[in-house]
Amino acid sequence: MKPRTFALWAALSALIAVTAGAFGAHVLRERLPSELLAAFETGARYHMYHALALFAVAWAETQWPSRLVRASGWLFIAGTALFSGSLYVLALTGVTWWGAVTPVGGVLLILGWAALALGVWRR
Repeated sequence: MKPRTFALWAALSALIAVTAGAFGAHVLRERLPSELLAAFETGARYHMYHALALFAVAWAETQWPSRLVRASGWLFIAGTALFSGSLYVLALTGVTWWGAVTPVGGVLLILGWAALALGVWRR
């Protein structure tokens, strides 16, 4: 795995996060109840945080290459898909069971931060 891979994922993820944020602010603001709009905005915010985290993983992989650093990147990707993705779907569809998926994504994001910290510390 090359650091470039995580940098590419980061850039694409940030592109989606900015698009989602703009969509929420300009299209959904008048169409969704406030609690669903808040869920959508939370998804977009955490999406951007973890797009930036992927850039950190790409950089960390150049400084302290390890399986743990690489694992953190994949955990961030999967966690973002589940956490933010479930909030996007919940907000857009109103199907509340998607809220049960969100904590799974959150746990993956937490594990991603732990793996990154451990990978950097061990190297």
